[in-house]
Amino acid sequence: MPFSFLKDLYQHGTIILDESLKQSIISAKLIQCYATAHYQARIDSIMLTLLLGQHNELLAKLMKKHGKQCALYITAYNPHSRPQERETNLTANNQLFALLSTLSSCIFVGKSSDPAGKWPAESSFLALGIDLATSKILGRQFDQNAIVWVDFDAIPRLILLR
Repeated sequence: MPFSFLKDLYQHGTIILDESLKQSIISAKLIQCYATAHYQARIDSIMLTLLLGQHNELLAKLMKKHGKQCALYITAYNPHSRPQERETNLTANNQLFALLSTLSSCIFVGKSSDPAGKWPAESSFLALGIDLATSKILGRQFDQNAIVWVDFDAIPRLILLR
């Protein structure tokens, strides 16, 4: 993907650099991987797929049904995008789930995946009703480069944390 693709995503607010940063230390190549990933969560028998910058009607209905104005999509796998042992990832994700459970009663299990299949899927969570400030704290607590956050408009945005 050309550099202009990423530039467009920044300009349209699909990728947001945390306000505490002047620039990201995350490589453009890795940001491109995040930008094209599929962020999925199982809602009953339906697999909801979030794509950055694209309104998701199913998510909008889900948020309305539960009376929530925002959502966080997050994993604890592979901190700073450095591959970890399976057990290390599972332990971290279990800790994340326990913490999310104290903040939201609407948590859906999912996976983030590379549509090109170049990197393995990561177990993830969609948690409704977690505000942006709390979402960023959680992402940093679990050493993530970025999180996906959704406001009332049901448009997923990539929030760069490093």
